[in-house]
Amino acid sequence: MLKEKTTVLKFGGTSVADAECIKRVCSIAIREAESANLIMVVSAMGKTTDGLVKLAKDFNSLPEGRELDMLLSTGEQVTASLVAMCLHEMGYAASSLLAWQSGFITEREHNQARIAKIKTERINEHLAKGEIIVLAGFQGITECGEVTTLGRGGTDTSAVAVAAALGAQKCDIYTDVDGVFTTDPRIIPEAKKLDLISYEEMLELASLGAKVLHPRSVELAKKYNIDLSVRSSFKPEDKGTRVIKLSEVQDMELTQAVTGVALDKKQAKLGFMGVPDTPGIASKIFKTLAENNVSVDVILQSVPREGIIDIAFTVNQDYLQKAIKISKELALEVKAAEVVHDDDIAKISIVGAGMLNKPGIASEMFTALYDADINIQMITTSEIKISCIIDLAQAEAAVKVIHEKFNLAQPVQEIIV
Repeated sequence: MLKEKTTVLKFGGTSVADAECIKRVCSIAIREAESANLIMVVSAMGKTTDGLVKLAKDFNSLPEGRELDMLLSTGEQVTASLVAMCLHEMGYAASSLLAWQSGFITEREHNQARIAKIKTERINEHLAKGEIIVLAGFQGITECGEVTTLGRGGTDTSAVAVAAALGAQKCDIYTDVDGVFTTDPRIIPEAKKLDLISYEEMLELASLGAKVLHPRSVELAKKYNIDLSVRSSFKPEDKGTRVIKLSEVQDMELTQAVTGVALDKKQAKLGFMGVPDTPGIASKIFKTLAENNVSVDVILQSVPREGIIDIAFTVNQDYLQKAIKISKELALEVKAAEVVHDDDIAKISIVGAGMLNKPGIASEMFTALYDADINIQMITTSEIKISCIIDLAQAEAAVKVIHEKFNLAQPVQEIIV
């Protein structure tokens, strides 16, 4: 019989890395199942996905998207079945479901597909029998039956999407960290855990390299107002960090201007050098990249000199080789003198809703980098974030000086909701 409440729990790779971990997450799930219909969404065990990617590249340096999805989707299938077996052994009814069984319909795009809809009929049938549902995250299926994956970290998106589709009361993302911190505690041990953070701030941090949540999961949570929390599967008694509406936060002007510092070491820079300064060049370059599903981040165009310009931009390193290939083909078309690239860079960013209408934040960040003799190569901003491209070798030093500059190791003031 269906209960009044529905809860979705997501468990990442480190949370289901081995038999002991799987038993631990099953114990967490059982406690939640006492008072709610329960859906567990699971990732591949440990570093399984990395191992599968490496295996694929042993055969093909640029694997075709369809076959890569067929391979990578197997990792979550293994976890889901093992978790269901563990629940059976503990005396609980459970069923594991793959994407095609649970109705996760995606667009026809391999390796980074977006969810179009979730047909929840079968999930509800199992829940009505009193079963715990164990969904294989990260994967989907097209209307014509092709297996797809949602991109690295996509299990977060699977969890939030099914929570939205079922009208779940909450979605807890369990991982190997205690919650969302002011920066990576592995770099700054004094980093503080945040009890609360807004969707807007979390989305920026996730997009800028913080690996706690997948950006698309935060987008969905904000759109459907999902009660989202980030928690540790190793400390289930800890409530972690709750992600909330910015409009729910009171006394915002009393909070710190900067909430957190994000570091992304997986950035690469490409440059079209000596391009004719004529209309349509930038449009041609970025339209072609977009048509080939290469997302561009920071863009910089030089001041014209003798009728030519340079256009530089950054991409995720996972797409660097693809971007280089496309760019070299484009270079002839746009009459660029050459295409250059550099993967020894990093993106350092500050994020904070308290930055709104508060002057001087950018200058403080730039001063901190200057005092540490860290050169800024590129800059991009939004209302609540400032990002700089810097040399990779100086990345962690940059995090330390900026974290110290904004006193983020100090106790975070309580936010009233």
